[in-house]
Amino acid sequence: MNYQHHTHKLDPDRPDGRRARSRWWAVGLAAMTGLALTTVGVATATPAADAAEHPPNATDDRPSADDQRGKRDGGTHDNRGRGKDDVRGKKEARPKGVPVPCDADKLIAAITLANARGGTVLDLAKKCTYLLTADIDDGNGLPTITAPITLNGSKHTTIKRAAGVEQFRIVTVGTGGDLTLNRLKITGGQTDGDGGAILVNPGGTLHLNHSTVTRNITGGSGGGIANNGTTRIKDSTVSRNIAGPTGGGVMSSGLLEISKSHVHANTAVVAAGVTSSGTARISHSTISANQAQDSVGGLLINTGTGTVTKTRITNNTAGEVGGVLANSGTQLTLSSVTIDKNTASTARAGGLAVNPDAAVVVEHSVIEKNYATTEGGGIYNDGELVLRKTKVTGNQANLGGGIYNADGGILTLFTTKVIKNIAVTDGGGIFNEIGGTVELNTATGTVVIKNRPNNCSGDVPGCPG
Repeated sequence: MNYQHHTHKLDPDRPDGRRARSRWWAVGLAAMTGLALTTVGVATATPAADAAEHPPNATDDRPSADDQRGKRDGGTHDNRGRGKDDVRGKKEARPKGVPVPCDADKLIAAITLANARGGTVLDLAKKCTYLLTADIDDGNGLPTITAPITLNGSKHTTIKRAAGVEQFRIVTVGTGGDLTLNRLKITGGQTDGDGGAILVNPGGTLHLNHSTVTRNITGGSGGGIANNGTTRIKDSTVSRNIAGPTGGGVMSSGLLEISKSHVHANTAVVAAGVTSSGTARISHSTISANQAQDSVGGLLINTGTGTVTKTRITNNTAGEVGGVLANSGTQLTLSSVTIDKNTASTARAGGLAVNPDAAVVVEHSVIEKNYATTEGGGIYNDGELVLRKTKVTGNQANLGGGIYNADGGILTLFTTKVIKNIAVTDGGGIFNEIGGTVELNTATGTVVIKNRPNNCSGDVPGCPG
């Protein structure tokens, strides 16, 4: 029997999964734990499914208060300028569509008809969980999207795979498909292939607006979303998803755009938050509290290019590279970004790592309070790195508390402050290996001061020792 609860309780890169080539070594797979997946109102594709579930705790899928503030020292990013586009502000207009009752079979039928007729807009029911109970289309609980289709949700509208049924992801966007999800929660997907909740194939497009993708699991890449086409995420949250090899939150080999969104508390072996092997553009967002067993807790630019602006990357953890890695051959620009409180628990690069043959520019940014067990509490550079009008402060490591510049690294600083970093052994501010190159350009206002036990180690011209 299909039903809805009318209560007022709040509810709240590669495609083949190969890891990044570089100096980061595997430390083993994460243990995958079971997840409790719950709903408010339930509409099943089979009447008896999931009858014993309980209402969800909305706070589980929300970012922390620290993430919501987008707080950063220095004022370069505080998530305040959202204006009318803020998810808490003025509601965006959306197209009216065909109503779909709180019935999973009717949703499946409506999508099937929409594909056949070249697309449509569907308005899903309020306070309803469309509970999917079977793999109906090559590993998916919903029909593969092959036309322009919009699913409009509302208050507490959820699409969910039922507990205890066969494994499948929620939906695939096929070649030529264009799926827009507005104000929906997508949860419970589980698959051995890529994309625990959503898979976007080459030539497909996904728009995720004011929505949440949470508590999905894949044995492949992309615990929440695997994108091989085009994916645009706006005013949304991707949280608490699990991937086997890479991309706990999002794996992308195509075009990925994330704006005014949160990627939070996802898990993978490599790149727990986001991994991109194509083009990534991230703005006004947070990547936080993600955990990788091996390397890269927050963001991996694996191949291709990345641009990150007015974004905070914080409280991520990995064995190596707690925050961000620009892999070999990539180009990455970080502008008005905070990278803070990330941890490399067993090795190097607490905040930012730059691999050989990668080119990275960091400007108007703050890299602070990151920790690495071995080298490079704030930054580990083995490529070509430019810091412009940036502050590196309060980071800690055994060598190179602020910055560790490896023998192949070329490090150039303009109007940058390296202050109050700590090394247990040597190079509190900057440690430069033999063969590495560091240019401070002190005439521009660069300072390296108040670091412990010393400001610099190795050949760093212009450093006060």
